[in-house]
Amino acid sequence: MAGIYIHIPFCKQACYYCNFHFSTSTKNKDKVVKAMLKEIYIKSQSCNELIETIYFGGGTPSFLESNQINSLIEMVLENFNTSSNLEITLEANPDDLTNQKLKDLSKSKINRLSIGVQSFIDHDLKIMNRVHNSKVSNECVKNAKKYYDNLSIDLIYGMPDSSIESWEHNLDIALSHEVNHISAYVLTVEPKTALQRYVQKGLVNLIDEEIVFKQFKLMFKKLKNQKYINYEISSFAKEGYFSKNNSSYWLRKKYIGIGPSAHSFDGVSRSWNVSNNNLYTKAIENNKKYYESEKLTKTDKYNEYIMTGLRTMWGVSLDFLKENFGENYKKYFIDKSKKFLHSKHLIQENKVFKTTLDGKFLADGIASELFIVNLKN
Repeated sequence: MAGIYIHIPFCKQACYYCNFHFSTSTKNKDKVVKAMLKEIYIKSQSCNELIETIYFGGGTPSFLESNQINSLIEMVLENFNTSSNLEITLEANPDDLTNQKLKDLSKSKINRLSIGVQSFIDHDLKIMNRVHNSKVSNECVKNAKKYYDNLSIDLIYGMPDSSIESWEHNLDIALSHEVNHISAYVLTVEPKTALQRYVQKGLVNLIDEEIVFKQFKLMFKKLKNQKYINYEISSFAKEGYFSKNNSSYWLRKKYIGIGPSAHSFDGVSRSWNVSNNNLYTKAIENNKKYYESEKLTKTDKYNEYIMTGLRTMWGVSLDFLKENFGENYKKYFIDKSKKFLHSKHLIQENKVFKTTLDGKFLADGIASELFIVNLKN
C-alpha cells in the first residue's frame, strides 16, 4: 500500500519562517499543473501498489482553482489502483476558504481538510507574515465544519513574544471549535528564511527554551483532557480521526511524490524532484530526467526507523529490530538507550521503547544519539 503526495508550489506571499519550495509568481501555474498531470501518468506506469491516500501539500494547494485540483485527483483515479476508502486531504489557508470555495471543494472527492491557521492571535500572524487574521481564522474553521467532519487545523507554538498564557488562550480557541484533528509544531528558525535574518539582526527575539517546554507540556495536558490521542509528537486526533497520510509516513510506508521538490520513497530508495518550477516543467515536457535518487543502506533504514519510531505512539520494537536488521543492531540500540531509560526520557513496555513526555520534547536529539554511523552486521 502507498500514498501520493502532490506538491503545489505556489503561495500568495512568503511566510517568514517557511523554507519549503514555492513561488509567488503564478504566470506558469497552468504549465506546472499540466506537467504534474503528466508526471502522475508517468509514475503510474511503474506502480502496482494500492493507493490509500492522496495529500495536497505545498506551498498552498487551496491557491489552485477547484477545476485544477479536480483534474489532478481524476488523473490519479484513472491511472492508479485506489482504495475504496481513499483519504484525500487538501491543505488550505483560511483566506482562500471562502464560502464558495468550501462549497466547490465539498462537491469534489476531497474528504479531509487541513487548515493552516497557525495561530488565533493577530500578533503571531503578523510576525509570521500570514495573509489572514484571527477573525478570518475563526470564521473559516466555523464555516469549514459545515462541510467537513474530517477537519484538521495547524498551530505553531514557541512564537516570539509568546507566553504560557497566550499559548493557552490559543489552545482554548482551537479547542472551542471541536475539530477532530490538531497538528501543532514548534517554531524553528530555518536557514535562508526571513525569520533567520530578523533573529540575526535582533529584530525578533525568540523566547527561552524553558518557556517553549512549558507550552509543550501544557498542550499535551489540555489536549489529553479533551480526549485527543497523541499518535505522533506533532499530531493529535480524536479516536477514528488519525490522518492516514501522517500515519503512513511515520510508519514508513511507500509514497509517490508529484510536483516540483516532491519526495518519493519506494521502500528501497528515496528520490526528490528538482526544486525549480521552470526546470521541472521543461524536463517533464521534454521527457528528460527531473529528479535525483539514492538507495538506502541498511544503516539508513535503521536510523530512519529509530527517528520515526520514537516520534510515534508505536515506538521502537526490539522484535522489529531483530527481524529487519539483525541481533547486532538490536544490541546496539539496547545499549545506547540505557541512559535515556535511566533519565526517564524513554520507557520500555514489554519489547517496545517509547518516549515519555520529557522525551518527546527532545525526541529528535535522542534519536540522533541512537543512530548508527558504522556497524558491522
